[in-house]
Amino acid sequence: MSSGMEKSVTVIGLGPMGQAMATAFLDQGYAVTLWNRTASRADALVARGAVLVPGVEEALAANELVILSLTDYRAMYEVLGPAAPALAGRVLVNLSSDTPEQARSAARWAAGHGATHLTGGITVPPSGIGQAESSTFYSGPREAFEKYRSALEVVTGRTDYRGEDPGLAALFYQLGMVMFWTSMMSYWQAIALAHANGLTAADILGHATDTANSLPGFFAFYAERIDAGRHTGDVDRLAMGMASVEHVLHTNADSGVDTALPAAVAELFRRGMDAGHAADSFSSLVELMKKGETQPQLP
Repeated sequence: MSSGMEKSVTVIGLGPMGQAMATAFLDQGYAVTLWNRTASRADALVARGAVLVPGVEEALAANELVILSLTDYRAMYEVLGPAAPALAGRVLVNLSSDTPEQARSAARWAAGHGATHLTGGITVPPSGIGQAESSTFYSGPREAFEKYRSALEVVTGRTDYRGEDPGLAALFYQLGMVMFWTSMMSYWQAIALAHANGLTAADILGHATDTANSLPGFFAFYAERIDAGRHTGDVDRLAMGMASVEHVLHTNADSGVDTALPAAVAELFRRGMDAGHAADSFSSLVELMKKGETQPQLP
């Protein structure tokens, strides 16, 4: 087994992200041990010097530092559960996506088997792995993070440690995903509306980019006011926003475009109006959203 200070690592999971990580470690001169359900995914890495082992137990035995790149935490239990006796003494850097509560549960499960769990939240796609400007959130035991910080910087150049709570890295990752997926869906909505009116995605790209680039200014302006609990209607009013989002909804409907997304936005504004915030800033919707009154069934 590695002493933990040598340049060696085990990577479990060889989807596009796991392959990119293993490649980055090889590029930096690490001895890399691999395991994946579909062994053929390791072919190119083995050709470069990585060692593919037949079982999870062998993968865990090879190194103290173990990088997990799996679909979610359920997959982690499926992969590592049968090899649980081999977990003792390992540092599991779990770069799989899941919820903060799943990360906390996984940390307790790992500790119960004598292992240390570090949660990671990668903020870039596989193409960003190994890049100095890329960043990953981490949380969990600081001692383990500091011990392997140089190895983690191989994955992404910037390591953003968020504290001992194993759920925090997952939370920061999901905060980004909330904004990413919703923003991209709004872009698809705009493209659908453009196409319905004879325009292409290329035709609206400049306007879409300008709109997106204006958002940081709004983020900064409202952050201070929201943290202070100030939703006064001195700059904007929810009632004015209600009219605007209804215009958006009707424009999509008139164009024959799917209205699920703009209708959901309009419904939030209506709930704010019904709650008596018509004269307040539309930032008051944050208070409404905090209450979680609408809870759709989760998959």
